[in-house]
Amino acid sequence: MSVDAISLEVFKNLFASVAEEMGVTLQRASFSPNIRERLDFSCAVFDAQARMVAQAAHIPVHLGSMPASVDYAIRHFEDINQGDVIVLNDPYRGGTHLPDITMVSAIFAGSDIAFYIASRAHHADVGGMSPGSLPLSTELYQEGIIIPPVKLRLSGWTNEGVMALIISNSRNPEERIGDIEAQLAAHRVGERRLMDIMVEHGVDVAHEHAAALMDYSLRMTESVIAAIPDGTYYYEDGLEGDGQTESDIPICATVTVKGKSMTVDFEGSAPQVAGNVNAVIAIVRSATWYCVRLLAQDDVPVNDGCFAPVTVIAPEGSVLNPYFPAAVSVGNTETGQRVTDTVLGALAQTLPDKIPAASQGTMNNFTVGGIFKRKQFVYYETIGGGHGASAQGDGLSGRQSHMTNTMNTPVESLEMTYPMRVLRYSLRDDSGGRGRQNGGDGIVREYEFLSDATVTINSERRIRAPYGLQGGESGTKGVNTLQRADGSQEIVSAKYTTQVSAGDTMTIETPGGGGYGTQRKRRNR
Repeated sequence: MSVDAISLEVFKNLFASVAEEMGVTLQRASFSPNIRERLDFSCAVFDAQARMVAQAAHIPVHLGSMPASVDYAIRHFEDINQGDVIVLNDPYRGGTHLPDITMVSAIFAGSDIAFYIASRAHHADVGGMSPGSLPLSTELYQEGIIIPPVKLRLSGWTNEGVMALIISNSRNPEERIGDIEAQLAAHRVGERRLMDIMVEHGVDVAHEHAAALMDYSLRMTESVIAAIPDGTYYYEDGLEGDGQTESDIPICATVTVKGKSMTVDFEGSAPQVAGNVNAVIAIVRSATWYCVRLLAQDDVPVNDGCFAPVTVIAPEGSVLNPYFPAAVSVGNTETGQRVTDTVLGALAQTLPDKIPAASQGTMNNFTVGGIFKRKQFVYYETIGGGHGASAQGDGLSGRQSHMTNTMNTPVESLEMTYPMRVLRYSLRDDSGGRGRQNGGDGIVREYEFLSDATVTINSERRIRAPYGLQGGESGTKGVNTLQRADGSQEIVSAKYTTQVSAGDTMTIETPGGGGYGTQRKRRNR
C-alpha cells in the first residue's frame, strides 16, 4: 500500500489516539491529585527503533526527553518479552528528575517487536531529603530513589520485589501503589489499541505510515527552519541561584541557522553548580526542540522527524550537561524554562514579529509534607503566571507556560485531601509588563497550614524579571512570603525550605509576562 495524504492523516490520528487514550486511562485510574487533577504525565508511541511516532498533547519537557529514556531502556535488555514493562527514573539515563517515573513496554507482532509505548508520570514523592522529592540538594542521592532500567513486570507478572522497593521509598506508599498501577493500566490500554491498528490495517502498513509520518514532520520542520534568515544569533539569560547561594548562573545560547538546519550551542553557560538547578542534556534538547516547534504555523505532528534538523550542543560539566551525580531536581522545571527563554531571546533578533516576550520563566514548585492524624501526606503543585506579549496581542494571564502544560489543583480537591486551606487564589493585577501589547498577569495563591509540615519552594524570576521585547517593559518579579501564626512576616528566597506550624501561611505571587513594543495602551480588564 502506498501512502497518500488521506491515509497519512488517518494514521496520524490513529497513533495519536493511542497515546491520548493511555493518558485518559492514567488520569482516571490515578490516586494523587498531581496526576488526577494537574495531569502531570505524558504518553507516547515509538517504533521498533525507539523513534517517537506520536505523542499526546501532554507535558513538553517530558515528551522531548522521553525518547532518550526509551532508547536507554531497550538497549539495556537483550531480551524483552511480551508482557514485560521496564521502569526507570534515572536523569542520567534519559530521565528528567527522580519523581518522573518512566515505563516502557513492547508491542509484538508475532515474535517480533513492532512498536513500543511509554508513559512518564510525576509521582508526588519518591523519597529523598524533603517531602516531595524536590529538595535543596547537592547531589542526586539526596533527591530520592534512583531507579535504573529494571523490569517491573515480567511476562505479565508483577515483579513484587521491585514494586516493594519503589513504594518503600515513598512517604505515601498507598498513593504510590495507586499511581504505579494506573501507569500499568495505561500500558495495557495502549497495547490493545496498537494491536487493533495492526490487526485492522496490517503490520507493514502501520510501519509504512509511521515512517512516512516521521518523514513528513522532518520536511515540515526543515521548511520552518528554512524560513529563518541564515545567520548566527546570541542571547544570554540566567538563573538566580541554586538553592545554596543566590549567585548569578549564566545561560548562553548561540543559534546558527544555515539552510534547513539549525545548531544551538550553549557554550559559555555556567559550569555545573553545587545545588539542584543542573539540567541533564535530555532536558536541554527538549526545551530547544520545543522552541523550534513554536515557530510552525501548521500543525506539525511531533515525532522523531521534528528533532533531526536541530543539533544541540551543551559542554560536559556545565549546568546544562552535568557530570553524575550532580543534583538535578529542578533542572527540569526551572532550568528548562530558562533554556526556553534564552533560545527564544536569540531567535527574537531575527524574528521580532514572531517571538513573544518572556513568560513567567518558572514553574513555582511548591511541595508540602508531614504527618496528620498519624498518616503521612505529601502535596506538590506548580503555579501558573503571566505569558509574554507579542506582536499578535497581549499575553495570557494566570496560565502555565512553555515547558509545562499542567492544570491547576482545584481548591476543593486540595482542601479535601490535605491539611491545608487556600485563603486566596486570584490574578496578580498589573503584574504584566506594559507595552504596545501588555504581558499577562501572574497569580496570587495563599495557603494556610492546618498542621506541622515541611515546605519547600523552588522558583525563579524573583531577582531577574521576565524580559520585554521591542521596547516593552519587563514583567513584575515574583514574591514568596511566609507569615507565622504570631504575625511575623518574611519575604523568603526563590529556593527555600522550612518547617511550618498550624496557623502559618505562605503566599506565592508569581511573575507577570514581559510587554511587547514601546507604545503604552490602556489595559483590557
